[in-house]
Amino acid sequence: MANIVMFCILAVVILGSAIMCVMTKSIMRAATFLLFVLFGVAGIYFLLDYTFLGAAQIAVYAGGITMMYVFAIQLVSKDTLQNLVERFKGSRVAGGILISIVGLAVVGTILLKNHFIFAACKMKDVEVPMEQVGNALLGSDKYGYVLPFEFISIFLLACIIGGIMIARKEDNK
Repeated sequence: MANIVMFCILAVVILGSAIMCVMTKSIMRAATFLLFVLFGVAGIYFLLDYTFLGAAQIAVYAGGITMMYVFAIQLVSKDTLQNLVERFKGSRVAGGILISIVGLAVVGTILLKNHFIFAACKMKDVEVPMEQVGNALLGSDKYGYVLPFEFISIFLLACIIGGIMIARKEDNK
């Protein structure tokens, strides 16, 4: 019973912070709410007894990615941030809602067509061992994630270098 209560609390924190992250006009508040979302996801990992994934979530995402966002925000000029707030008006909100509904319909169709929901209901009491999760994440076979992790690290490095180049160009004006 305690696990269900903790899951509900974490779900409310994650959903509330995600909505506030998208709806706030202050970019620093958005980064703060994003941090709460990432901590909530780490809490769900800890709730499921996946301590390694929870610690990795806090160290890599909640720590590293949020710091990268904050530094990127600091590198952007104040005029750019003010124009960013002014651009989000009614037509963009309506378009975003429409795209969200279409995306939700596509995900729901895929889940129902491939019987993912029914398969998940049948596997309620099946526990996946941590060794299998680790092999799936770090394996280099057909369904391994080593190559996507490497591409993401190169992409993040390119983003950092791009941010430094933008900051250097603004200093020379």
